[in-house]
Amino acid sequence: MTSEPLLIVNCDDFGLTPGVCEAILRSHEKGVATSTSALVNAPAFSAYAEALVSSGMGVGAHLCVVGEDPPILSAQEVPSLVDAQGRFPLSWKTFMIRAATGRIDPADLRAEFAAQLEVMLAAGLTLTHIDSHQNLHLWPEVSTALFECAELHDIGALRLTRSKGWSPTSLGVRTLSALLAKRSHRAGLVSPEASLGLDEAGHLHRGAMIAAIARLGSTSPATAELATHPGLSEDPERARYEWGYEWAEEFAALCHPAVSEAVQRAGFRLGNFADLVAMQLPVNAGDGLGRGAEGERGAISS
Repeated sequence: MTSEPLLIVNCDDFGLTPGVCEAILRSHEKGVATSTSALVNAPAFSAYAEALVSSGMGVGAHLCVVGEDPPILSAQEVPSLVDAQGRFPLSWKTFMIRAATGRIDPADLRAEFAAQLEVMLAAGLTLTHIDSHQNLHLWPEVSTALFECAELHDIGALRLTRSKGWSPTSLGVRTLSALLAKRSHRAGLVSPEASLGLDEAGHLHRGAMIAAIARLGSTSPATAELATHPGLSEDPERARYEWGYEWAEEFAALCHPAVSEAVQRAGFRLGNFADLVAMQLPVNAGDGLGRGAEGERGAISS
């Protein structure tokens, strides 16, 4: 086994729009991206699923019960997850309030997640990992449903979202992330020892991406993840997602030689979550850059 530490460069939200799908595929072909998390209830997933299967990228399930796009199941099948118009809450904040007050039915979570996974499997994808849109799997009720999905479909890896900030949200993320690390370890799932991408979500331009890779390398982890959000500059369909992300800058960074050089300089080898599972590493519940979780518009990202 190689002694070089593993870096997973994951692109979130495959399926969101044609421009996001194209950017992710090109970031793998021409840049350092090795992995993606697919959002199957988003509009462009079906049109790009075949290209994703052929790409050779590691592919995970970006399971979703919040955001602009509708559930796979009908409102009648998952009533506790949607409003009167059959829409998910836009933000993790609304979902968390509903979950904390007992208004989310775990059976609805399991049903919608199972439906989303079936869409991925029917497309011919082999899943390397599991995570969630806006990192809702930090919440124990959601992570329990993810653990069940992972066991059912023999998925061996989970994103362990972290934050290095000191805002109330960051502190909450750190607390929930430490709990998730312990619970996912007991569930037999592995996660990278260190990760970045929550606090920087949507703003990893070239300089920021190089600095993030250097920070990950400085902690000397055996495994690490960098979560990114690339997209093409021209993508009219992305106008409905008002996230304030610098999509094109992240795409350009992933494909820039200076970022590839930063990976080499930090001593990483590139790989995906399947490589992580093959290494048989336990979940690390520690802190530092392995201290905490990932963020949304204003807090727990996509």
